[in-house]
Amino acid sequence: METVKIKKVRENAVVPQRATSGSAGADLCACIDEPVIINPGELVKIPTGIAIALPSEQFGAFLFARSGLGVKHGICLSNGVGVVDSDYRGEISVGLCNVGNKPYAVEPGERIAQMVIMPVSVMPLCEADELDETERGAGGFGSTGR
Repeated sequence: METVKIKKVRENAVVPQRATSGSAGADLCACIDEPVIINPGELVKIPTGIAIALPSEQFGAFLFARSGLGVKHGICLSNGVGVVDSDYRGEISVGLCNVGNKPYAVEPGERIAQMVIMPVSVMPLCEADELDETERGAGGFGSTGR
């Protein structure tokens, strides 16, 4: 079985854990010394205090919002989904934004995001003069109906 190595890069870091045996993601915790207030419309970067080593370039770590923070408080990832590449060895930080209407305090050790390890395709990319035809063609946003 392949494993993800996790290194604490800050003393008070919390090693990610899955909340239940069926959890797809492992919770990432805020590695901060005091609460960080996120005002409505504000963006912040919260360190986790950990770095990881994925088993190969065939995997990526993807950071997603925690549904409770998003639904109850409007706290979500500022970049939608965070991507940790297989060759990155620095500290993982989580970009959070407040799309709610009240300030939110991120507490030290609070679970702020979830990390899901997924396979990725690293197939070669090549420029082409033509692309194959499909039924949809160049139909964009909303082209297939509601």
